Amino acid sequence: MRIIFMGTPDFAVPTLTELVGRGHDVAAVFTRPPAPGGRRGLDLVPSPVHAVAERFGIPVFTPASLRGDAAAAQMRDFGADVAVVVAYGLILPQAVLDAPALGCLNLHASLLPRWRGAAPIQRAVMAGDPETGVAVMRMEAGLDTGPVGLMERIAIGPDQSAGDVHDALMVIGADLMGRALAALERGGLDFKPQPETGILYAHKIGKDEARIDWARPAAEVHNRIRGLAPFPGAWFALADGTRVKVLRATLGTGAGAPGEILDDGLLIACGDGAVRLVQVQRAGKQPMAADAFRNGAALPAGSRLG
Repeated sequence: MRIIFMGTPDFAVPTLTELVGRGHDVAAVFTRPPAPGGRRGLDLVPSPVHAVAERFGIPVFTPASLRGDAAAAQMRDFGADVAVVVAYGLILPQAVLDAPALGCLNLHASLLPRWRGAAPIQRAVMAGDPETGVAVMRMEAGLDTGPVGLMERIAIGPDQSAGDVHDALMVIGADLMGRALAALERGGLDFKPQPETGILYAHKIGKDEARIDWARPAAEVHNRIRGLAPFPGAWFALADGTRVKVLRATLGTGAGAPGEILDDGLLIACGDGAVRLVQVQRAGKQPMAADAFRNGAALPAGSRLG
């Protein structure tokens, strides 16, 4: 099939690679414009999808917006059968959605209609969901409201982070989109409307959500830690104000004042129960095992984390 691919982050790269590998004619790639990055943050760095598309020799377009007649006309000029959208990051107006002959298919990282919106993986883990998945949806003007053609589920392990789930879903999702396009080409992709019940919105993660509140129940603290790992990272503060992200943790057994260190292995008391820190990252430093961090930070049992 002749395809327009629209995506930006690492999550979208396996799908683009899968479509090229299956022999589809990817006429163009649309992605977000290069953003400041590099060691000092002064270089303009292309998106992961941009870099891969250039290696494949696919024309790349980086519009700041798709609004206006010109954008829709450009999309129509490609003569694409379908557009594949994976974490693109721009709103597609109705005229753009209508431009490909068979419309636009979106790969969304949730079990729709649960967790529509910007941060479905993080929200699923933060909520303690036992499972999540990926869905291939035909796009409409509404936020992730379109009918679903294919869906695949995976379990979320009790200590899995959002990063772990992200890495699993981007591989599964690439294969799912490949299968969806094969069915679409045969005329056998059956789209079903999403249920009207069970709708939840995965709002963008706010900065005020990242600080750990040790007064919350241990299960909630644990889910927040793993739901925000590796980015932006749930954090606590040392006595000198230094922020420390918690990248890995597990539920433990113990009781004490919220934030109190209960043993020599960084078991931390919560409002109800306790969590054990496994991997942390001090601001400006590399991730490290919690035990090694504790030895260097002089955090004896009985002291408290902020």
